[in-house]
Amino acid sequence: MAYDLEEQEQLDAIKAWWARYGTVIVSLVVAVALAWGGWWSWKAYESHRASQAMSYFEALEDAASLGTAESVVRIKTAAATLREQYGATGYAARGALVAAQALLVQKDTDGAREQLEWLAAQNKNPSMQSVARLRLAGLLLDQKQYDAALAQLTSPPPAFAALFADRRGDILAAQGKRDEARAAWQSAIDGLGTANPLTQVVQLKLDALSGA
Repeated sequence: MAYDLEEQEQLDAIKAWWARYGTVIVSLVVAVALAWGGWWSWKAYESHRASQAMSYFEALEDAASLGTAESVVRIKTAAATLREQYGATGYAARGALVAAQALLVQKDTDGAREQLEWLAAQNKNPSMQSVARLRLAGLLLDQKQYDAALAQLTSPPPAFAALFADRRGDILAAQGKRDEARAAWQSAIDGLGTANPLTQVVQLKLDALSGA
């Protein structure tokens, strides 16, 4: 097929442009395709892992609901699997709290403490971490390990500041540090506000301390 001079010049220009930029364009298209495929593969992998983690969490909940001494091994096994293989998922954090509560019911204080200590050391889930620190402080209070309990209540996140102050008051009162306990409970009341039902509970403790 014959081309006139103008068409031939256009074709030559296109060929020259493609010769200069064609490899780069093809490379970019391939890179985008690979990135897109990799992203979808990663999403599928993450979804699969989340599904597996959920299965272990449900098994943990089932074992915890039994409330029997025989269920302790199942609870610890499921919780350990969640921590070791799915530690980055939310199921691991939730599983640690469920396991700790179930083990406390079974009087396995050391097992419960292990669950809470693991979660208290995790930074990826601040809310769950704060709950674990609060519960761990209460467990240590029951064991009369007051300094260790107070150590769990340092630098509270704003949303937990009042709850941490309340627990700190409990520990200080157990140590006989009445003035410090009073200050901690007052701080908790100020942080909770009058509308919070827990405020009345803290006020009762403060009144009891003042009347002692």
